[in-house]
Formats: sequence, C-alpha cells, structure tokens
Amino acid sequence: MNATVTTPEVPPAKVKLPIGLAIAMLVMVGVLLLPLPADLPVAGHRMLAILAFAVVVWITEAVSYEASAIMITALIAFLIGTAPTLQDPTVIYGSSAAISMALTGFSNSALALVAGALFIAAAMTHTGLDRRIALVTLARVGTSTRRIMLGAIVVTILLSLVVPSATARSACVVPIMMGVIAAFGVDKRSNIAAGIMIIVAQGTSIWNVGIQTAAAQNLLTAGFMEKMLGARVSWLDWLIAGAPWAIIMSGVLILLVLKLMPPESDSIPGGKEAVEKSLAEIGPMTGAQKRLMAVSIGLLLLWATEGKLHHFDTTSTTYAGLVLLLLPRWGVMTWKDVQSRIPWGTVIVFGVGISLGTALLTTHAGQWLGAQVVANTGLDQVGPLGVFAILGAFLILIHLGFASATALTSAMLPILIAVLQTLPGDFNRLGMTMLLGFVVSYGFILPINAPQNMVCLGTETFTARQFARVGLPVTIIGYLLMLLFAATYWEWLGWM
Repeated sequence: MNATVTTPEVPPAKVKLPIGLAIAMLVMVGVLLLPLPADLPVAGHRMLAILAFAVVVWITEAVSYEASAIMITALIAFLIGTAPTLQDPTVIYGSSAAISMALTGFSNSALALVAGALFIAAAMTHTGLDRRIALVTLARVGTSTRRIMLGAIVVTILLSLVVPSATARSACVVPIMMGVIAAFGVDKRSNIAAGIMIIVAQGTSIWNVGIQTAAAQNLLTAGFMEKMLGARVSWLDWLIAGAPWAIIMSGVLILLVLKLMPPESDSIPGGKEAVEKSLAEIGPMTGAQKRLMAVSIGLLLLWATEGKLHHFDTTSTTYAGLVLLLLPRWGVMTWKDVQSRIPWGTVIVFGVGISLGTALLTTHAGQWLGAQVVANTGLDQVGPLGVFAILGAFLILIHLGFASATALTSAMLPILIAVLQTLPGDFNRLGMTMLLGFVVSYGFILPINAPQNMVCLGTETFTARQFARVGLPVTIIGYLLMLLFAATYWEWLGWM
C-alpha cells in the first residue's frame, strides 16, 4: 500500500505596507490635524492634506502612478465630499459633487491632446516610420564619432516634431544607436557608447523645452494655463520662445560630452555600413509610412499656423489627423493595432493631475498657499526676472525628488500660477507660466528624474555618476542661459 506524502502548505509571504505610503498617510493626517487658519476654508485645508499625500507618494514612488491617481481620486471624493461648501458653510459638498471635482480633468482638452499624441506615437512605432526617420538622418549626417553624436541630436529634434512622447522617442532611438555602437565594435562601457546614450537622454529633455507637443508636461502646463489664466500659448509661439534655447543647449551638450567624456577615437570603421545595412533591411518606404508622413507634416503645418491662417486649436487638428490615420483602407492602423501600444496609465495620471490642480483652486487652497508663499518669501519685493530666477531654481531643486515631470507639474504648477496671480506689478503671467513650464523639463542630473533617462540607463552604457557629471553643468548652464533669455530675448517677445 502506497503512502501518500503530503507537503505542508507554505503560507504566503506577508506583503508589508510600503514605507513611503505609510509616511504619506501620516503626513496627510498631520496636515489635517493642524489648526485651521481663519482665511482658509475647510475644503481647502483638506485639499492641502491631499496634496501633501500626493507629493510624498510621488517622490517615494511607494505605489505606481496609476494606483496613486486612484487613491487621490478616492481621497477627494470622501474628504471634500464631507466638507462644507465655500458658498454656504452649512451645506456639505456631498460625494457626488466631490467625485465630479476629482474627475474634472478628464473633460479637459489638454487630456484629449495627450491621448491623441500617444496614438500618433503608437502609429509611428506601428508603421516603423520613426525608425526610418532616425536611420535616414544618421545616414545623411555621417558616422564619425562627432557626427554620430550630432546625428543623435538631429534625430531627437526631428522625432520631437512628429512623435509627441519623450519615452516613445527614446525607446525608438536607443535600439538604433545600440546597433550602431555594436557595429562600431567599441566596448559598451566606452566613452563613445556612454556619450552617445547620454546625448540621447539629455537631448530628449532639452527638446521637451523647445516643442510644445514633445512632452506630456508641456500639454499639462497648457491645460493649467487655460483653466487658471483663461488663455494659452500657441504651438508656434512656444516654438519661437523655446527652440533657440534648445538649439544652443544642444551644442552645449555635445561640447560637454566631448570634453568630460572624450571619445577613444574619432574614426570608427563600420558605422556607415551598419546604418546602410539597417536601411536596406527595412526596404523602401511603405504606403502606410508615406500616408503617416503626409498626415504628420500636415499636422505640423496646422499647429504652426494656428491663429495665423486658421482658428482651429491644436487638439482639434490632432483629432482630425487621427481620423485620417484610422480610416478604413486609407488609414495606417486599426484600434486593435495600437491599443496595446498606448500607455493608458499616462492618460489616467494626466487626468487626475489636472483634477488635483483644479480642486486646489476650486477650494481656494491654491490661492491661500500662493498668498502665504508671497507673504513669507519676499517675492513681491523683486522684479519679474527675480521671480523667474527664484521659482525656476525652486523647480530645478524639487525635481531631484520627482521621477515624473508630469507629477511635478500636477503638484507644483497650480501653486506657482497662484503665486504669480498674487504678486503685484504688471508682468505677463501667461508668459511666466510658460517659462516655468520650460524649467519643469530639467531632468538632467539624476537618471531617475525622467523616463527617457531610465530607458537609456537600461543599456548599461553609462553609470549614474557619469550621467550626473554631464547633467550638472548642463543644468547650471541651461539655467543661466534661461536667465539671460528672460532678460533679453523673452523680454523682447513680451513673455516677461
């Protein structure tokens, strides 16, 4: 008779509460227990507690951004839902009104533009047009070490115009550049490989400043402009303001990489052949790629001529382009083709980010905090250039704690706009908001500060120390150049 051997069940390992989430909850409760200032509504007090919770969760990355978005929505629903309204303190908001406040960001045109931009990025990847643009550019620029580094910047600029997602751009360029590095036969840990990848990462951040549709945080900034200031900056005006800075900083980046990480050789055999081989492998341009290119160029023209030749906003023209791309027979993709390529979590976080900023204003928390900042920092004693210098430096420093520029924009920009609205004096608050939006893209020092940095770090061609060695002077020079632009070029354009 065979005896049945039973193995004892191993109890599942207990999942501990992330320390960052525990700290966030304690900070939120701590803010709620603070005495209520006489000039701050109860709902505003509670929104500041929710903001504190969000900032700690985002900085510590205790949970995913998507999970944090759902948590923030629930907190607004219950904490604001049980708070008295600003209009009549004897009446509470109710959970229905509060959840509507928590979801108001999903009806914002900026969110629709982000979703549309993600579809265009997915279409680029689906058809392979982004890869073709990168390879053709590299073939034209040349394949010496310096030319490859210049080519990486040129590819970044071109893709920034037609691929409205920093992560998608880097995910496209990185495999191509790794293929070129492998064809060169140089060591993966060489200065050449490290320099090329750092240029891809930091060049992407630089051009997030130059082009409005290049990054989600720019579109979030535009959304806050429209909500809080009743106006926004057109695509062309953003380009005119930001592109000259980005062009200069692109040259600075290449010079710094060549100086701080001098390449072992300037002449590398096999590079040109590798690019030509990759181009031969992908074959001639397909019909879908030609149609996508036509739509992309058309969108660029429509974005650039908004308010000049027509009055259709960027979101509307983008969706018209999407209709063409999704048309049966003529289009280049179906919903099934691209739905798995869309980072839907980004859309959720973006929507909740706008809702958080809107709720801070609706409950007067943002205005109250802005007034406190002005009253206690002496910002009202300095001119517009001083205000930009101080708030810009603050954003650069606090970005060191954030792994997402979108999260940083959601948490800080509504407060900074409230500060600008509180400040006395006659200066362009819309322009100042755009310029502070430029500074949000400063993810140059730590790899964790931007998704494209992490994509490039994953190639194991450089270390965090090497990245910071280049990124620190890029940050300092970029900041000083912005101050120079603020005192001259941006002043002449009327943005200060």
